[in-house]
Amino acid sequence: MAYVVDTLFPTFISRRVTCVLFFISLAHTQNTIVFQPSYLTATGPAVSAFLLGQTSDLSLNLRTVSPSNTTGSIGSPSCVADATQWVLTTEQLGKTAVRVQLRLNQSLHLCGENETDTDCCLKPLCVLETLQLSACQNNTPRASLLIQAKIHALLVPANAGSDNKTVILNQVYQPLGSCPCDLTLGVCDIRCCCDKDCSSEDLALFLSHCLPGPFGGQVSPAPDYQCSVQSSENSPDWFPFLCVNSPPENNPYLGLFYQGDTIAPKPGPSFQRPVLSAPAPVNVYIQGSPIFTLNNRYFTIPQKVLGQCVNSAPVAFLKNFRVECVTVLRSCPTGSPLQTLLTDLSIKVKDGQQGDVMVDVIDEVATDLSPFISKRDSNASSDKTLLCENVTLVLDYKFYWKGNGITGIKLTRTVGTITLSGRALLTTKYSALFLNGEFLGEPNSGNPGYQVGRPIIAGIEATLDNNTGSIQRTSINLWKPVSDGLCSTAEKKPVLYGENSTSGCLLPVSRHNLTQCDLLRGTVTALQADLITATYVAKSGNPDLLTMTNWVNISFVTLNSSTATDNRMSTCYDIPSHQHIHVWSLTTSMVGGIPQREILALQVSYSPSNWALDCGGGSVSSCMDADETQLFPLTSSITFTDIPINTRPAKTRFQINFTEYDCNRNDVCWPELVFPITSRYTGEPYSQSLAKGMILVFFFITASILGTPWRQIRQAWSS
Repeated sequence: MAYVVDTLFPTFISRRVTCVLFFISLAHTQNTIVFQPSYLTATGPAVSAFLLGQTSDLSLNLRTVSPSNTTGSIGSPSCVADATQWVLTTEQLGKTAVRVQLRLNQSLHLCGENETDTDCCLKPLCVLETLQLSACQNNTPRASLLIQAKIHALLVPANAGSDNKTVILNQVYQPLGSCPCDLTLGVCDIRCCCDKDCSSEDLALFLSHCLPGPFGGQVSPAPDYQCSVQSSENSPDWFPFLCVNSPPENNPYLGLFYQGDTIAPKPGPSFQRPVLSAPAPVNVYIQGSPIFTLNNRYFTIPQKVLGQCVNSAPVAFLKNFRVECVTVLRSCPTGSPLQTLLTDLSIKVKDGQQGDVMVDVIDEVATDLSPFISKRDSNASSDKTLLCENVTLVLDYKFYWKGNGITGIKLTRTVGTITLSGRALLTTKYSALFLNGEFLGEPNSGNPGYQVGRPIIAGIEATLDNNTGSIQRTSINLWKPVSDGLCSTAEKKPVLYGENSTSGCLLPVSRHNLTQCDLLRGTVTALQADLITATYVAKSGNPDLLTMTNWVNISFVTLNSSTATDNRMSTCYDIPSHQHIHVWSLTTSMVGGIPQREILALQVSYSPSNWALDCGGGSVSSCMDADETQLFPLTSSITFTDIPINTRPAKTRFQINFTEYDCNRNDVCWPELVFPITSRYTGEPYSQSLAKGMILVFFFITASILGTPWRQIRQAWSS
């Protein structure tokens, strides 16, 4: 029987993993040429990889390389091809992807003793070499792939064997075979290390991967309670009274091997790319459904997917986003989205109401490129400076909608001219905002009451064209320090309902700043005021922008700053370093078991502090140098207070008009004189307290009739 080592199995797994990486990487590849993966280990006669990027004018060159004896490195890629024993084939999979496959042009059978054919393997390790595949453009390497080929020869036994299989007796009635994995007669079975048909060369291939357990002939040793295992030297104290005598045939693994029918293999999961059907346009748009162009294609804008930028991502209806993508520029961009044409942007889009709308494009030119270009690295080997004109920097889309349709689309495209020398990082910005009429279609924070963990909705009063008042939505923020924690680099985070929070940032202040306290105080005030630009806060989680009764004025408590400053001591007083937001809310009702909370008031106050340089502990540089700075904290916090619901019964008209009988407002309470027999007494059932009260009244009247006062009155009456 022929025995063939399955050298293609690792390549099969490698191909499937490569396919997965390919479809993830293909989405966010922007104007770069790379091999996926960049390193491969070939254990079989065929290996494949993918070349991603602009592959229209590329050439592929294959050569054999070896590491340097001094440095150990392979060396830089080269566009000079060598003669190898590998055949290179390519397959175009799209505009930006090429499948590259290498196949060994040599037989893998081991050479015989007197064989003269050169197309064979001289030793079991048939191929051991390192290949370098370079993708060149104009004789310049753009990408390279290293392949480590380590392929063994196919070991075929002299006797071809037959299809006869070893008959395994029923293990229920027969002793366990010495080698259960020996399934084929006269042929070495793979990973069966106890097979007598395997030679030393065969065992060397899978000696470290033998079948474990009884299947591989590795029967566990006899337990220590067997009498045959113990000896007089190491026998325990209970031996031989409690040891067990059992024949070797009585093995616990008997019955694990049976003669059974063969089972046809079932098709397993496939890692091939599924065939995607054409998108099915919808009749009307609903929230989250994709937007389609007039030719039934997805309307796409660059977005982020799994943290990576994707050039063509479908836009979802009523889903706002704002992303930034970073691209490494080594040359002027030539394709979308960094180079866009007016004809590609001004397209017709289905409006969801059996019609279409045209994208209205407005162009702007950016003069300041500092927000977009960073980390310029000049290339010492290249003195050429490139001038990249009309590079697309910003794409801001505004979608106007009403009901289930789109009424208009406006695009503001910002372009600029970039001077490129060497390498630079380009940051581009993309956004999509859905406006209902002229209002931003932002998500609510409850329906109707606020829900815990949702942002507080604030607003600024605006005036429409018809001189009617409305509210423009905004947010109330706290400090969100990042990286170094300085206020200059800190971001803002919206306040979430029901979550008390405190955050801050650090402001560098020098001795020179502390001599200008008014200017410093104004700077800190402006930084703190920038967190809250709103003047109104919404009562509920879904306010109406046109109804002013749905909004509450924000109360700002001004800080009376002191004019007493001591410039000689470098001290400034009454710096509004802490901003506190206090929110009072009330649970008004329950809807479906969910409490509906409403904001009653919101107050913003400031806590002053005195700032002075700390010159103790040997750190006197900031006190000696006027420009040396120390860090002072700016903090912001928010506190929520829930007003409890009044569950007491309403006051009666008697309690309101006759306050002298109100037990809550007077020290003497006449109604409590008969408190044990009233309904408010809950110490015992009302019937029992009433009965006991009546008995007490009866005893009081009896004592009065039979007592001394009544007897004296009766005597005086009779006389």
